[in-house]
Amino acid sequence: MDIYQFWKDILAQNADTIRTYFDENAYINWHCTNEHFNVEEFLTANCEYPGNWNGEVERVEKTGSLFVTVTHVYSQNQELSFHVTSFIQTADDKITAIDEYWADDGVAPKWRLDKQIGTAIRPNVCNQPLNSLPAGIR
Repeated sequence: MDIYQFWKDILAQNADTIRTYFDENAYINWHCTNEHFNVEEFLTANCEYPGNWNGEVERVEKTGSLFVTVTHVYSQNQELSFHVTSFIQTADDKITAIDEYWADDGVAPKWRLDKQIGTAIRPNVCNQPLNSLPAGIR
C-alpha cells in the first residue's frame, strides 16, 4: 500500500478512490472526539467536511502490517492547521483499522509562555498565522 498516495487521496476528499484502500469490515476510531466509524461513515465524515485541504506526511514508521504516520493537515485557505497521528493496520494490502489522534496546531498556553520555558521546534512558527509561514513549514 502506498501510504503517501493514501494521504493525497484523503486530502483530495475523493470518496470513490479512498473506498478502494479499505477492507469492507474496516473501522476508524477518532479518539480525540470519541468517534467510531465504519468505512461509509468515515467517508461521509472525511469527504463532506467543509473546505479544501492540503497537507504533508511528515513521518512514516512501518512495523509488520502497521503503518504509523504523522501528517500535517491544513485548510487551503490557511485558516486551520492540525497534526494527526494515525495507526493504520493493514491485511492483504487493505486497511482493516485506523486509530487517529487529531491535534489543533497553535500557540503554547499562556502559563508556559509566561514561564519562558521550552524553545520552538521551528523558529517563529507558533507565533505567526499559518498563511505567513514558508510553504515547507505549513
